[in-house]
Amino acid sequence: MSFLKPLDTAKATGSTPAHSPWRMSVAPMMDWTDRHCRYFHRLLTKNTLLYTEMVTTGALLHGDVPRHLDFNDEEHPVALQLGGSEPEDLAKAAKLGEQWGYDEINLNCGCPSERVQRGAFGACLMNEAALVADGVKAMLDAVSIPVTVKHRIGIDKTESYDFVRDFVGTVADAGCKVFLVHARNAWLKGLSPKENRDIPPLRYEMVYRLKREFPDLTICINGGITTTEQVNGHLKHVDGVMIGREAYHNPYWMASWDREFYGDTSSQAPSREEVEAQMCDYMARRKEQYDTAWHSVARHMLGLRHGQAGSRGWRQVWSDHRLKGESAHAVSELAQQRLPIEIR
Repeated sequence: MSFLKPLDTAKATGSTPAHSPWRMSVAPMMDWTDRHCRYFHRLLTKNTLLYTEMVTTGALLHGDVPRHLDFNDEEHPVALQLGGSEPEDLAKAAKLGEQWGYDEINLNCGCPSERVQRGAFGACLMNEAALVADGVKAMLDAVSIPVTVKHRIGIDKTESYDFVRDFVGTVADAGCKVFLVHARNAWLKGLSPKENRDIPPLRYEMVYRLKREFPDLTICINGGITTTEQVNGHLKHVDGVMIGREAYHNPYWMASWDREFYGDTSSQAPSREEVEAQMCDYMARRKEQYDTAWHSVARHMLGLRHGQAGSRGWRQVWSDHRLKGESAHAVSELAQQRLPIEIR
């Protein structure tokens, strides 16, 4: 599968190409965007940049590297998100990511969970812009692929634009050219990670202002974006849009992205039936080669028929663990029977 590695054009020119490689991306989401999820998403969109779940530097330097880094060739373009704060460790982990074939290394400066805070990384790193800059520089010195940063617009209840502006400016001075900005503050105390995705108010204008102040940087916006109309509105102000939960719960929306946001009319969007059939083939291969249970893969495609008549029954079949002993293709046949005849 041919693909454009992120920033190939921008590296050479120092500017963002007409269609930034970050124009559309799917956010890194813990427990969700694993290799099976990314394979599924790639069946729906050829151009969208996909991100791994966050992988900590400790897991890579002291754990099972293949388990954390192995991925399907079909996933390109795909970025590895790292969690960590020590520049030397980040450099080593980034080098591993490049060696395994990832197209980009992304540093997590946005996760607000207490577990991540105890590791002194994630959103709390926004309070240590100089340390982030050192980490970015160390990674850039170690790899030849882009190094990017995903972050929030602020910490706790501080709503000063100056805070995020100074953070971006400091990290950009270290060589980072791409910032993926969740347009909410991260509240480090008093809110769960789930509440941090909903309760702090969205302030998109802060992200637009970053783009105005740093026109030579690639600035992408994330947070609460669920429709094509919203994406088009944001693209008038920033270089790219990152979609999180909506991509997971309503994945078939992605089937329109290549045409809608990249102007790619070279191929027709796949039907839901085609995607399901290809996922069944994938699950069968995984079962044969790695003894991967189909239900550990199928959980990622339960939103495929979101909004369709019969989707609830179809989803119930794919979620039925009593069918674990059946093949993926057999389960698909049972699930299809729960759909109205006119859409089977």
